[in-house]
Formats: sequence, structure tokens, C-alpha cells
Amino acid sequence: MESDIKKFYEDKTIFLTGASGFLGRVIIEKLLRATEVKRIYVLIRPKRGKDTQEPKPNILERVPNGSRSADRAATVNFAEPLHVALDINTRATHQMLQLAKQMHRLVAFVHVSTAFSNCVIHHNTERYYPEHLSCSAEKVLALRQMLGKDTDLFDKMAPVLLDRFPNTYTYTKALAEQLVQTEAGDLPVCIFRPASIGATNKEPISGWMDNMYGPLAVIRGMVYGVLRVVPVNVNAESNIVPVDGCANLVLSCAWRTAMEAAQRKEQITGNPPVIYNFAPSGENVVNNAYIIGAVKRKRHIFPVTLAKLYPFMHATTKPRLFKLAAIFYHLLPAYIIDLYLRLRGQKPRMVAIYQKIHRNMDVIQHFMINNWSFETFNTDRLWESMSAADQQLFDFDMQSLDWDSYFDRLFFGLRTYLCRKDSSEESIKSIKCLTL
Repeated sequence: MESDIKKFYEDKTIFLTGASGFLGRVIIEKLLRATEVKRIYVLIRPKRGKDTQEPKPNILERVPNGSRSADRAATVNFAEPLHVALDINTRATHQMLQLAKQMHRLVAFVHVSTAFSNCVIHHNTERYYPEHLSCSAEKVLALRQMLGKDTDLFDKMAPVLLDRFPNTYTYTKALAEQLVQTEAGDLPVCIFRPASIGATNKEPISGWMDNMYGPLAVIRGMVYGVLRVVPVNVNAESNIVPVDGCANLVLSCAWRTAMEAAQRKEQITGNPPVIYNFAPSGENVVNNAYIIGAVKRKRHIFPVTLAKLYPFMHATTKPRLFKLAAIFYHLLPAYIIDLYLRLRGQKPRMVAIYQKIHRNMDVIQHFMINNWSFETFNTDRLWESMSAADQQLFDFDMQSLDWDSYFDRLFFGLRTYLCRKDSSEESIKSIKCLTL
């Protein structure tokens, strides 16, 4: 049976923002491997001291050099100052919508949001929630423009503007969603809301990952043994989703959006763009206790060479108790290890590691202590509308995900790609952990 989605992408030109990010790279790889896409234009924010127009080694023919308009590429940093997060996540979305309106041959526009864009409520359906914003996106952007270079004054307004939002990232992503809702007009647009993006499940290789954000950073700290007490609700649902499933859903909902836009070309519906939540739902949901248990079960199967401390973990939902316990479980052992390193003439590092860990915990603990659930009606409907060939080629079905097998792949990938360890059988058998 022929794949309708593969046929849809044949000879198409793709414009992709966030192309250098974790999800962006997996999307590009899937397009190049599984479709006959004509060309991919990518939007890349230059790194400090780098130019996006510099020649890239072994660049693929279908991926030309990135655009310089780097202020339109999004950020996933939770701790950005408000003016930075607003410029990148909200104003850039407005610019992309305006650009899309000038594309007369546009067939689909997928806005990548986050499942936590409306984290002020704990059960999210696939609808818009403008009622939780202190003021409209239009007014916030106007205020930002009026203040101009006075970014300090604008950032001081953050507590009032954010209101119940825990950080500038989720707030500015919520503002961006409102812009899509109000300004998309008759554009063929949809919104994709992924939960916490984790390692690949199957494609292009099992367990691949390249970042240490969110749950992956916590899991890595537990495997190394340095994270021994964590502010986490063990009964809360784990919202990890495989990055290859995310990429497949992005490509699938673009196809679906284009098909629906063609069907209603002669109609005026007035309906806002469709939202696709992507998170574990229904009966195939695991909680954080499952993840902690997986670490305990699998740390002996995929051990890390010279783990810093013997792995164990205590959980608490009380931030103050976490800070107190961290003194005894983290800082005191760190000072002892650093003293030992100094006596051996080596550079002390454990205290600095824990200081960084604790700063990260301050940023993400809101999402570890609280519980969220998500409805995925539109995503499920999309899956059911796909042919058997498309379901196999663009698999994003969370109901059939085998969590135990997935965590085998995740731990293998963590050891191989984040910890940079040899994962041959002989290497794994030879591991001995340094315990304290």
C-alpha cells in the first residue's frame, strides 16, 4: 500500500525553524530518509562567534545554508529574561505568521508549541486558553515595542505579566498560541504541543539523544549517582515522549492540515487552527515512580564507568525539605570528595557540579512536583485516519509504546550518547562503580 504522507511530501519545499535543535534535526533526518522532498530551507540562530553563512562540511544537497533571520528561531531555555523569551517565542511567531501570509503557495504551517503552554491548569484539552493570560499577546508586544531598549524596565514587569505562569518560557509560548488563534485567519495552520521530549524510540537509531534538559538531565544525574534526593512527585504522570514520535507527528499533522485546508477551500468555517497534543494518555501512562524504578532496575544493565556515587534516590514534594536534604545527601559528600581530590593533586569539581544541579532543580522543580494530564482527541483522530502504510512509516502511537523496551533504549542511549561510554558487551561487563 502506498504512503499518502510520503506522496504528499514528494517534490515539496520545506521551511523549518529550530533546525539545529533536538527535534529539528530528527525532522530533517526523517524528511531526507523517508520522503522525496525537493528542498529544505532551515532557520538557524548563529552561535557566539559563528556565522550561519559559513560553509558547512558535507552539507546535503537538499539542505541549503540557513537564513540569518535568527531572531525567529525559538528557545527552550526556561530562565530567559522576559524580553528575550518574548522576542524569540512570541514576536517571532507573529513574524512567521506575517511571512506565511505572503506565501501564496503555502500548503501547511505547523506551529510547534509545548504541552505545558497552559501549565496553570493541570488537565489540558486540545483547545486554546486565552483566559489565563493577564493581558493579550498584542498588548504585551505593543508594550515591549514601546519600551524599546529599556529591557530592564520591561523585565521588572514579569511578575505581573506572568501571573500564575512559572517561567517566561511557558508564558511566551502561551502568548504565541494566542497569536496563532487570532491571526492565522484562513492560513492552513495547526499547533503541535509535545510533552517532555526524550530519546528516540526506533528512528533513526534507538536511544539517540543529544541534550540534557528536563527529565533526561534528572535521569542522567540518578544514573551517575550524583542526584540522590529529588523534588519530585512519584505519583505524578510521566510525560516523556520519544523524539522520533514527535517528528512523525509533526510531518503527519502538516499533511492532515493541508488535506483539510484543500477540502474547505470553498467554505468559511471561522474555526481556529487545530491543536494536536502529544503526551502519554489513556491506559498506557506511567508515573514517575516507574521511571525511578527503571533506573534502579537498569543501572546494572547499562552502568556508567566510574559512577560518582552509589546510585540511590529519595523523593520529596516539599521544596524546603529538598534544600535541607540536599545539604546532607549532596553537598557534604561533595566537599568530602573534593577534599580527597585536592589531596591527590586533582582539581575539585563535585561542589561545582552540585551547585549547577541545584540551580537546574530550582528551574524545573515546578514541573516535577506537580501533575499534568492531557487529552489527545485530535491526535488520536489523526492516527485513525492514516493508512496502515502511513502508520508504519510515520509511527507516533503512544498507546502501543512498550515502556520497558523504550527505557532499555533510553538507558543505552544515555550511556552511549550523553555519557560517551563504549557500549560493547565487554565494556559493560568490565564496569566497576566508585561508591561512597
